[in-house]
Amino acid sequence: MTDRPGPTTRTRVLALSGLAARDRRDDLATEEPLEIRLASPPERRTVAITMRTPGHDFELAAGFLHGEGLAGEIEAIAYCTDDDVPPEARYNTVTVRVAGPLPELPALERHFLTSSACGVCGSASLEALHHRCVRLESALRVTASTLYGLPGKLRQAQGVFGRTGGLHAAGLFTAAGELLAVREDVGRHNAVDKVVGWAALQRLLPLSDHVLMVSGRSSYEIMQKALAAGIAMVCAVSAPSSLAVDLAREFGMTLVGFLRDERCNVYAGAERVEV
Repeated sequence: MTDRPGPTTRTRVLALSGLAARDRRDDLATEEPLEIRLASPPERRTVAITMRTPGHDFELAAGFLHGEGLAGEIEAIAYCTDDDVPPEARYNTVTVRVAGPLPELPALERHFLTSSACGVCGSASLEALHHRCVRLESALRVTASTLYGLPGKLRQAQGVFGRTGGLHAAGLFTAAGELLAVREDVGRHNAVDKVVGWAALQRLLPLSDHVLMVSGRSSYEIMQKALAAGIAMVCAVSAPSSLAVDLAREFGMTLVGFLRDERCNVYAGAERVEV
């Protein structure tokens, strides 16, 4: 039977400290490909291949598909047992069965199999989002003191990061700062997909009264995934990109950056932050 990959991989390193050296074991964050297939028998199609940290793979697939506009279509998710998948790749291939015929997804395939670009420029990317996303309306209000507590809570919940020091994290919080779910991955966007996928499988979407906290920077890709999930506030430990700020302002989202040491910058939607 093929072993299922775990989130960490054991290795040996030569550790140097000053002029001293010793051989010791170390834990690495596992990075392996995940192939996501869509199926509506007899049709079957690969729509994404992403490098990820194994764990919560079904949530990753569900969150990814929701972000691409396939919410409500999923009937079942399972590891693939198709004849063309060798045994050693079974746990790196997920099949998502959807209701009805498979949608036309040429843009989706191009986006995830060859490039992470969503358009020829920022304006084109935002314009494309208007075809499937609407401006968010949310009564969410969060105090500054609650925001200041989010990074510490997220860090404390990062079990794999504590062992490896090499993973991003995304956490979903209530307006009062209660941590509902945290997911880790080598990719920031994968961590967000896992959190959104968890909420989708729990039938909690949209998340208009919740806060998403990410351990790194906030990019366009993270913001569009949050927008598709209805998340009105996104916070990040580091800086946002210019297109992330444009997206937040265009779609009525609150974007907080450099959230650490009881300090932060609010780049959009400041009315939701109570000082």
